[in-house]
Formats: sequence, structure tokens, C-alpha cells
Amino acid sequence: MLSERLATLGLTLPPVGAPLASYVPARRSGRLLYLSGHVSRADGRVVAGVVGADIDAAQAQALARAIALDLLATAAAELGSVDDIAGVVRLTGYVRSAPGFEGQPSVINGASDLFVDVLGEAGRHARSAVGVSELPLGAAVEIEAIFEVAGEIRLM
Repeated sequence: MLSERLATLGLTLPPVGAPLASYVPARRSGRLLYLSGHVSRADGRVVAGVVGADIDAAQAQALARAIALDLLATAAAELGSVDDIAGVVRLTGYVRSAPGFEGQPSVINGASDLFVDVLGEAGRHARSAVGVSELPLGAAVEIEAIFEVAGEIRLM
């Protein structure tokens, strides 16, 4: 069970934040759960900055790891339990990058590695890591995800 694996790893899911605009944080279609973009946060506040200028790659990787926990928390809130997550299908990670910064894949590895740590092989996923000039609220990193849901197919 994922809840047991999280506990074994010493990880706790954070509280789920409210959407910042006209969207829902998660939408289920059949056995897929689509998660809206989650931005880098620490202590409930957006971590703003430019990776490769204000924030180094290691710090940004830690932010991506924290976003992965946020994504799991949102999924658990939508599904009723983190144990209802069967796997990670796809991630798209956006890194607010300084000119010349090419380490977007290593930044998003923070999230990818956490999913593999928690879900094992079911945490391996397709992925894109994209450098951008701006993100909402000046966030340094934003990640969206598609999760596979355990159990029966549910049609909307």
C-alpha cells in the first residue's frame, strides 16, 4: 500500500491547496486522473525565482520533489486515499530558467525519483521537462501529471 510506503520513507502528504483560478485541481476520466499544474511551494508560500540565476539546480530539484508530494496529496484528496493510485502515466515539468540553463531534466528528476521511490516500477512514467521564461506567481517550477487509478473503470 502506498500509505505504508510513504510512512516507511518518512514522508507525509501536505495539505491540499485551493485552486488559484477557474479550474479544478484534478479531473478523473475512466482510470486516469489528470492533475492540474502544481507550483513550487515551501511553508504554504510560492517559491519564486529563476533556476540557474536565483535558485540552483539542486534547490530546484528539491522543489520538484516537494511538488510530487503535493500531486500525491491532491490525488489522494480526489480519490479518497493515496492507496487508490495505481501508477504515474505522465509528467510535464516546467522550469523557469535563466538564459543558457539546460538542466531542466535534472530538476524534474526530483519529482520522477520520488514517484519511483514511492511506487516502484509503477512510478516510472513518460515525461517532458521544459524550460520557460515565466510561470504563474513567479514560481520556479510547475509540474502537471496524469495518474492511473486502481480498481474499476469509472465513466464521468
